[in-house]
Amino acid sequence: MHVPKQPPADLAIKARWILPVEPAGEVLEEHAVLVRGGRIIGLLPSNRLKPGDALQVIDRPEHALIPGLVNAHTHAAMSLLRNLSAGLSLDDWLRKLIWPIEARLVDEQFVADGTELAIAEMLLGGITCFADMYYFPEVAARVAASAGIRAAIGLPMLEQPTAWAQDLDEYLARSLELSDRYRADPLIDTLFCLHSPSATSDSSLERVRTLADQLQASVMIHLLESPTERDRVRNKYGSGPLERLSAAGLVNDLLIAVHCVQANSHEIEALAAAGASVVHCPASNLRLGSGIAPLAAMRAAGLNVALGTDGAASNDALDLLGEARLAALLAGGITGDASTLGPHDALRMATLAGARALGLADRTGSLVAGKWADIACLRLSGPQAVPHHDVAATVIHAAGRMAVTDTWVAGRALVTDGRLVRLGASSTVERARRWAPRVLAARDLIAGQ
Repeated sequence: MHVPKQPPADLAIKARWILPVEPAGEVLEEHAVLVRGGRIIGLLPSNRLKPGDALQVIDRPEHALIPGLVNAHTHAAMSLLRNLSAGLSLDDWLRKLIWPIEARLVDEQFVADGTELAIAEMLLGGITCFADMYYFPEVAARVAASAGIRAAIGLPMLEQPTAWAQDLDEYLARSLELSDRYRADPLIDTLFCLHSPSATSDSSLERVRTLADQLQASVMIHLLESPTERDRVRNKYGSGPLERLSAAGLVNDLLIAVHCVQANSHEIEALAAAGASVVHCPASNLRLGSGIAPLAAMRAAGLNVALGTDGAASNDALDLLGEARLAALLAGGITGDASTLGPHDALRMATLAGARALGLADRTGSLVAGKWADIACLRLSGPQAVPHHDVAATVIHAAGRMAVTDTWVAGRALVTDGRLVRLGASSTVERARRWAPRVLAARDLIAGQ
């Protein structure tokens, strides 16, 4: 029987190590990833790669390939507000600083410039997919698509008037139009975003739940983030934050609960039983003094826990490898068990768990045949990365984002040898710099009131 010869791969990436994430804990040595049409078609030992098997061969002999990192929660445009935590607690930071500055400055250009700056930083750090929650989502979607990065763009569902919409009806109308526009896009997905239970009425929760069910769209919300949230919501609505979401029918496998720093054992079990996901943002939570999420209890309950950087205004860096390291160290420090979150598990949180939370696990998050070739490459030859006793530990605890040399999304090189390919780094940075005087003037005006 004649078996037709398969066409050559478009691309073969050879590396000293590959950490595919699936199967869990696997490390392949001297292997190559084959890519055709932007998708992974297989992994094979490098010595089995023959001339003609691929149209282009890239050799990374001192490097590790990992799935592209998935930043499961950020506010990309807030990169223009970097370093504005100002030593304030979350509630004061939002009400006395961030919201007043945003009311004065946020427009389409702010979102375009801030989002492009964030994407440049994320790509250079190996992030190939991010979930955004901010105003003017159509601008963020356009910038992300132009940059070639994968993105889950949040559709804001608010009751308060902003520069983008005046009331929930307008938010819904504009959001549904944007969702329809990107329904078949290979890079851009959309999801509904609620700010928090304290800022959302029962009727709004129910309307969003109805639409989410109809469209099978995820719903992202800041949940149980601060020590005061539970009492504040109970005093205002008569029941706790998670109870209100449950009553509205939102506690299900489409829910993405961000932070959950203050979640108790009952709430953790309820989220796990519903199949919801949690996004852990350890650096932001520490920066704002919100606390440390009970990660060990969440994982023990079977919750899918992903990682997010939050926005640069409360984190300062969009560094997901840094979040993975911090999450692992905090988990061991709190439990007294250094094995609570091992490096392979931390890498899974930064990749496949994030993809699963965003409903993208069939497309990205691991290096297996059939998924898009979203890949990050790290050089492990520097003084900070040798010797190689445990490659996964080197990636999480030693190498860091500065070791990233290459980033591919759907097989397209967006970072090569540590340089952005499609985005112009100098022009992106220059546009961001022009916002600094306006941000500082707004901050000083607010402080003087």
